[in-house]
Amino acid sequence: MSDRLPAALEATALLRQVDAEGGFATVLKKGDADRGALLLLVSSRGAHAGCLERTLDASGSYHWQRVGPESGATQKMLSDWSSKRVKFDEDLWLIDLDVADPERFIAETTESG
Repeated sequence: MSDRLPAALEATALLRQVDAEGGFATVLKKGDADRGALLLLVSSRGAHAGCLERTLDASGSYHWQRVGPESGATQKMLSDWSSKRVKFDEDLWLIDLDVADPERFIAETTESG
């Protein structure tokens, strides 16, 4: 059995975590409540820091990994890339996070799984 939380529950937890830490989070696109993939656009004060996606590894466990445009990507690059991802996967959740320390957030998120 998978250790994966339903997508809607994990999305809500991320929104609350970022809010509790003084950041801003918004769902840009809701996907499937149970099985949708989660894609995070992480920034600080509007400056893109990275993208994270919840993925399944070979052992059947879920973890977060960096994907997509690197730190410093323009809004147009992010928009083009995320639009392609949404078209490819209609169940995808696209969540925008603006946090005070994006590298810490990314490191903690990818480390925790």
